[in-house]
Amino acid sequence: MPCLAWSQTKVSGVVRGASGASLPFVNVVFQNSNDGTISNEEGRFYLESSKSHDTLVFSFVGFETKKVPLTKQATYKMEVTLEEEAAALDEVVIYTGDQPKKNNPAIDILRKIWENRRENGVKKFKQYSYDKYEKLEFDLNTIDSALIKSKVFKGMEFIWDQIDTSRVTGNSYLPIFINEAFYKVYGDNVMNEKKEVLEGNKNSGFSNNQTLIAFVKDLYKEYDVYDNYLKFFDKAFTSPLSRTGIDVYNYVLLDSAYRDNKWCYNIVYYPRRKNELTFKGDFWVNDTTWAVKEINLQASKSANINWVREIYIEQEFDVLNDSTFLMTRDYFMSDFSIRKKEEAQGIYGKRTTLYDDYEFNKKKPKEFYGEQTESYNEIVYNRPDSFWDKNRLEELNKDEKGIYTMLDTLKEVPRFKTLYNIGATLASGYYEVDNFDIGPVFSIFGFNEAEGLRIRLGGRTYFSQNDMWRLEGFGAYGFKDQRFKYGISGKWLLDRKSRFTVFAGNRKDVEQTGASLTTSNDVLGRSLASSSLISVGQNDRLTRINLTTAGFEFEPAKNLNFRVTGSYRTLRSATNTFSLDYKVFEDGVFTGEVRSRIQQPEVEVGVFYTPNRKTSGYGVERTIINDGDFPSLYLGYTYGMDYVLQGDFEYQKLQAFYTQPWNIGGFGRLFSTVEVGKIFDPVPLGLLSPVPGNQTYFSIYNTFTNLDFYEFVTDTYASLHLRHNFGGRIFGRIPGLRDLDLREVVGFRAVYGEISDENRALNASNITYQAPGDIYWEWSVGVGNIFRIFRIDFNFRGNYLDNPDARSFGVTGEFGFSF
Repeated sequence: MPCLAWSQTKVSGVVRGASGASLPFVNVVFQNSNDGTISNEEGRFYLESSKSHDTLVFSFVGFETKKVPLTKQATYKMEVTLEEEAAALDEVVIYTGDQPKKNNPAIDILRKIWENRRENGVKKFKQYSYDKYEKLEFDLNTIDSALIKSKVFKGMEFIWDQIDTSRVTGNSYLPIFINEAFYKVYGDNVMNEKKEVLEGNKNSGFSNNQTLIAFVKDLYKEYDVYDNYLKFFDKAFTSPLSRTGIDVYNYVLLDSAYRDNKWCYNIVYYPRRKNELTFKGDFWVNDTTWAVKEINLQASKSANINWVREIYIEQEFDVLNDSTFLMTRDYFMSDFSIRKKEEAQGIYGKRTTLYDDYEFNKKKPKEFYGEQTESYNEIVYNRPDSFWDKNRLEELNKDEKGIYTMLDTLKEVPRFKTLYNIGATLASGYYEVDNFDIGPVFSIFGFNEAEGLRIRLGGRTYFSQNDMWRLEGFGAYGFKDQRFKYGISGKWLLDRKSRFTVFAGNRKDVEQTGASLTTSNDVLGRSLASSSLISVGQNDRLTRINLTTAGFEFEPAKNLNFRVTGSYRTLRSATNTFSLDYKVFEDGVFTGEVRSRIQQPEVEVGVFYTPNRKTSGYGVERTIINDGDFPSLYLGYTYGMDYVLQGDFEYQKLQAFYTQPWNIGGFGRLFSTVEVGKIFDPVPLGLLSPVPGNQTYFSIYNTFTNLDFYEFVTDTYASLHLRHNFGGRIFGRIPGLRDLDLREVVGFRAVYGEISDENRALNASNITYQAPGDIYWEWSVGVGNIFRIFRIDFNFRGNYLDNPDARSFGVTGEFGFSF
């Protein structure tokens, strides 16, 4: 196997006690060096160094230190046995297994860290700025002869010349992607503001793919080891420096020594229990400032996290003015794999961040932090080599330099292009054909009571991610109603700085209206309930809709959006068993006329606020890269007009919703949504606010699983949805379930509503109006992470059990990929 001999000494193996049992968390160090590691839960270790070493030292509390001579440059599969110490050292009390919380010098030092945590780093100053260089890399790992000889890589054999060995895991890997970025970072602790300005970006093989870059960056969010919880992959790991750490970790004071002329203590930590989101590793802390000088963290192998086999972190800090410690280097590596077995292939994701040129107490106005900084600048993504020679804070090694050359060559290989196109189609749902995308491919087939089997084919213009305009459309045909449906929309970004955009569209389709409380004028939007292949009961309450919209929107501040939309819709029933009929009144008197079609023009003004939302791209459409990880607030006012374009009704409507994800530390993650709304004037069924039921077998958030469509109809409503995922905290402590990595999910849903007498009088449909004046509620318990992709929910109805055909219990499920 070709290999680049970049490291000079490599070792791997397993450490055991005299009984033959493996020893976790043993210190393994090259003698007279700072190069070391800690054995994992199975006692296995891997270590490499760029220097030559002839002795390997093993040490662990309660055991005699052992020195093993090294006779070769690479020594693998070592079997090392440690003997228990005959007596404890005089200076330090030695512990094994669970460590005490009292009279433990390591925990005394930990308390000093807590007391001084706000006095270290950039938080010590009112304002700060610094340079940040960030390097992201992906590597295909665990390369074996079967993979090298695979027909998939026929014609691409030259890529194997770049194989090397990971210094963390000891597995072979092939670099396949690298991205470099240089930022100017500004912050103000008084105003609690921070701003990053991207000065340059360079990557291999995917020149301007900001979505890929941004997605990878979001996986590796910035974190502070002093925080109680460190969030990675939507999981909250307990930090070893956390105030709750003494209940989660064992701590041992192992050593003390000078680190860069500062006397420091070395503390080893490891988890008290399995199956929790914890780390093992060690850190060095200064004896006067109580600031961390170095720390490494390696996630527990038993942690309940999907698709990730390994997480490893290193951080280094430097001293400023003899008292303040500032971060200089941060290294984060994760090992993604479908299987967690060591011999399985996977992908390393690595992020190296370096910090330099710190400056303090140079105040900038508040307006500086509120300015939009995301206007696209092509120069930033095409900086010359001279820019990187000047601003790259760490030289690329041989592997990293080789990625640029290899990817440039690989892009010209036909088989690679085919594999790349298949992957891109599966990821985006669109198949690219000469500046036009066909799709979404996952919505080609559908079914409902009105259309029967439905076939849909659509597409969009796509010249680049940063297109200033985009056209999108679809055509569909239902084999039962034998009708053609269509939709077309267009949008044009006129000003990148304010994101002033105009849009318009028209759709003629069959829709399950009432699938959400907060109405939408998304001309091409269509709910899952409109095309569910399998449903509960008779789902025939469908509407034929002809919707035309036009409007504009702008973003005066980051993540604050104003939108004005004019719309005209025609509604009529799509089945013979469902009616939208209403009575016609003049001067408050029923004329005797009943109409089946609604024609309604509207003007809607909406305000959307999504703090902490992250997007990629600078064109008319942007990709959200942290969906579900930020709060959303909406406030909308709608005015319906009569006698304009032959409108049927004049009314006013107010709607608002607020959704928020909450990280509850080690207790999992909670999603909450509150919706309120009111229609101030009489309108027919097609314009009211039905409580969204769910007659599919899918778990759809923000719907009521045990309600049928139109079971409750309101003109005034308030609803609450709660869903909490414990992340395996309970199942992880139950023998027999612990190793299945299942996750507990609970939910609660409630809605209050009213319907006016005027609206009841207007109704001539076959729906009997009932509003949940006594709050309707339901709850659910679920088991998630079944086979890592499926969740099953058991839903229970709390009241209104006397309603006709009321469903007191239901089972729904959801497929999805999550960490």
